[in-house]
Amino acid sequence: MEYKPIVEAAGQFLDLAGVAAIVVGAVVATAAVVLRWAKGERGSLYGRFRRQLGRSVLLGLELLVGADIVRTVAVTPTFDTVIVLGLIVIIRTFLSFSLELEITGRWPWQKRAAPVADAVADGAEPA
Repeated sequence: MEYKPIVEAAGQFLDLAGVAAIVVGAVVATAAVVLRWAKGERGSLYGRFRRQLGRSVLLGLELLVGADIVRTVAVTPTFDTVIVLGLIVIIRTFLSFSLELEITGRWPWQKRAAPVADAVADGAEPA
């Protein structure tokens, strides 16, 4: 049984899922902001939009990295492709960390902030 076409299809599926996560996330984030704005909410719309959009981009990046790994390791494991994969993973990891810092205000390895700090980050007044 030839597994190469199956692995190629899995890589393409992960690519499609990554792009879909980003596009659908952007549409959902935009729709949520428009609905909240139409209801009269004005305070923290920008922050919520950025966080929701950032989360969808993070998910999409993770799926795209998975697709690159599947294709590179399982389909064409040459030294050159592994080096290119390493560079892609480094760049996307940097982007993921940057997005995580933008979304949550902390690095991925830092402990979660207290609930009051999260409420203030969302634009609410502290209790």
